[in-house]
Amino acid sequence: MPNHIAVVMDGNGRWAKARHISRTLGHRKGVESAREIISACQRFNIKVLTLFAFGMENWKRPSKEVRNLFRLFYLVLRKDIARIHQDNIRLRIIGDRTIFAPALINAISDAEAMTAHNTGLVLNIAVNYSGRWDLLQAVRKVCHTHQANAMEITEAAFTEHLCLHALPEPDLFIRTGGVQRISNFMLWELAYTEFFFTPTLWPDFTSDELAGALASYAKCERRFGLTGDQLG
Repeated sequence: MPNHIAVVMDGNGRWAKARHISRTLGHRKGVESAREIISACQRFNIKVLTLFAFGMENWKRPSKEVRNLFRLFYLVLRKDIARIHQDNIRLRIIGDRTIFAPALINAISDAEAMTAHNTGLVLNIAVNYSGRWDLLQAVRKVCHTHQANAMEITEAAFTEHLCLHALPEPDLFIRTGGVQRISNFMLWELAYTEFFFTPTLWPDFTSDELAGALASYAKCERRFGLTGDQLG
């Protein structure tokens, strides 16, 4: 089993369009799928799950859809946090939260504080996140720390400043919706990750679909630069 799974949850809008309903209803169905996959990861004993919910590029979408997305995120956060805490899940929100409304910032802080000492699944939700932003903010921090001697900057020193620095890098990346790209998600951490792309739209992605992705991952020979003979 992979220790860390990263997911781009793509296809909510197309799922809604095919059913002639609003994109917001598609996102609501996507939340239901996220709940199912979170529970499945707990059953499969996955240690870390990172879900890409909203990228910085998504601000280009219609303003009404963006407002509804953040309203939905806030309501789900307030509604689900008690169950998340009861399930021993540690919740972390990654991304630039400086432009969020104060009510949302408070909800995020409360949720993270409530679950900070939980020892089960680590659930990261990327909101207003960009892989390039993550790299840039890490560069700024590491340069400030090592401004006297740039030669002291190592990979280990650099990664300490990334959003997910304390966690294992993803073993498996899943993207639903038939698109085969990473869309500015975890650019540093996905260097040796196994990729699984599926045409299934996110609202239709079930625990059985996740099991299929895990079965595909189990067939991979992860060499990390070594030869197959070296692995024995």
